[in-house]
Amino acid sequence: MKYKLVLFITFLFHTLYAQNVEFKATVSKNHLGANERLRIEFSMNKDGDNFVAPNFQGFTVVMGPSQSISRSWINGVSSFSKTYIYILQPNSKGNFTIQPASIEIDGRTYKTNPIQITVSAAVNNPSIDRTSRDIANDNIFLLAEVSKANPYLSEAVSVTYRLYVGGEVALSELRGVNVPKYTNFWSQDINFPEYKIENCTYQGRQYRCIVVKKVVLYPQKVGNITLDPFTLEATLNVPTSQRDFFGRPMYEQVRRRITSGGKTLEVRNLPEEGKPENFSGAVGEFSFDVNASKHTLKAGESLQLKVQVLGSGNLKLFEMPKPTFPSSLEVYSPEQKEDINTSLAGMRGRVEQAYTIVPQYKGKYPISGLSFSYFNPNTGKYVTLKTDDIWIDVTDGPISENKRMDNEQGNLSEKQFKGVQSYANLQPKNKTLFFGSVPYYLCLLLPLCIIPIVLLLWYVKQKREGDIQGTKARLANRLAKKYLSEAKQKLNDKSTFYEALERALHNYLKAKLKIETSEMSKEKITDLLLEKHAEASTVNSFIQLLSNCEIHRYSQQHTEASLTKDFQEAIRVISDLDKQVKK
Repeated sequence: MKYKLVLFITFLFHTLYAQNVEFKATVSKNHLGANERLRIEFSMNKDGDNFVAPNFQGFTVVMGPSQSISRSWINGVSSFSKTYIYILQPNSKGNFTIQPASIEIDGRTYKTNPIQITVSAAVNNPSIDRTSRDIANDNIFLLAEVSKANPYLSEAVSVTYRLYVGGEVALSELRGVNVPKYTNFWSQDINFPEYKIENCTYQGRQYRCIVVKKVVLYPQKVGNITLDPFTLEATLNVPTSQRDFFGRPMYEQVRRRITSGGKTLEVRNLPEEGKPENFSGAVGEFSFDVNASKHTLKAGESLQLKVQVLGSGNLKLFEMPKPTFPSSLEVYSPEQKEDINTSLAGMRGRVEQAYTIVPQYKGKYPISGLSFSYFNPNTGKYVTLKTDDIWIDVTDGPISENKRMDNEQGNLSEKQFKGVQSYANLQPKNKTLFFGSVPYYLCLLLPLCIIPIVLLLWYVKQKREGDIQGTKARLANRLAKKYLSEAKQKLNDKSTFYEALERALHNYLKAKLKIETSEMSKEKITDLLLEKHAEASTVNSFIQLLSNCEIHRYSQQHTEASLTKDFQEAIRVISDLDKQVKK
């Protein structure tokens, strides 16, 4: 009898407890138009596990499940509420049944009742339950702000990528997904230490703005050029309609991909009217100067002739004027120095070439004045700057052979008017005359032998001067050796090493493939090297080396060991390509 009483009390307790557990489904409306949305909530008054939602046949889930939990104590009595929320979009008109959802609470399975929904034709003023994604889409976007939409060829254009965040949406995390490659542009990223949040206005609405990227571009091609879009992935905290115990809005995390879209620049060609013959592609505003460290010195001493261009513009994208030196001056290859800062306004600074000159003979030597031409995009006109001749006076040293012969010829006229000499200049009777001798005939025939050689050398010289591509290739080859030497000297300078190494690789490609920098892309470089029978492994190493340069130029995440490794790799790859690439 006692056992029956215990079983009855236990059964009664479980029955009363089960009656206190509630698990129900509610909808925002049972009748809606085809262009409206339906909100459905599955709520319980006791926490459970293994929640299983229905399949929502006839509907598309546009948001959910989002979860809301509430706990409270009133007069010593606790209450609990947990809700799963979905936003549904009907797929078509008709009558639909939302099947029961289920959950396990304290080992028992509870189910909601099925709900009947009627979907009619689209209504004129639909009431749409906005999802967290809808709110995020309306309150965040990325713009590419271009300083000039129709620049001249090789004129600086700045692009600022600005992220706009509005409303109560909070930015939690941000990372780049697709960074533009800027094909047909010479580009330079502007580094800044950290993101800075500012208040700004766009189309009359207040936003919080973050500049995420700055870059300066120099177009290398005429016509309409479209910038690749910049894509970011943002994690946002978006407020929901749910409230916590204190009445504050509850937030939901939403991941959102934002793109700047494509921007098109209309690049204008430089005018042909008034273009100087010595124009080498300089665009901007510059000053030009040529000066010598000494004007008076002795033979065997050295001086430096400095040719420098100062100002703002495409300082790295044109050739410097080349001075012409007298043959009696020994001149060494110029050493180029650059002091250039790049901001959103473009490149500004100084480019200098220093020639070391060592005179061999006594005399006065002129170095003809130079002229430098550039195009000013602000005025739309060409400007030519000229310098005066520079004279080098060598006061002490040997006299050159040509000058000695001139002096002897000058003294000969004086000897003709002198009186009879006091001594006889007698010759032996049996002395062989030069006329009719073997040396005489050799001297007679020697010019005839020299003429074909001179003509051959003249032909080779004319052909070489007419080979513009070959001249550029030889120049690029010399620059590649120079920049590799410069990169070796800057192994301890992380900020400029990869810039010098990248220039060396580009000039090597100019020498081997006879292409310009504006035509370079990894795909084209790969195809051209493979066509010239370079091995695929060597080509891949070269492309990887270019990628390392592009990455490390704007990143401080590299060590001295990585710099040395990349420099040794550059020497190896260039050596292998020299052996493999056929002319």
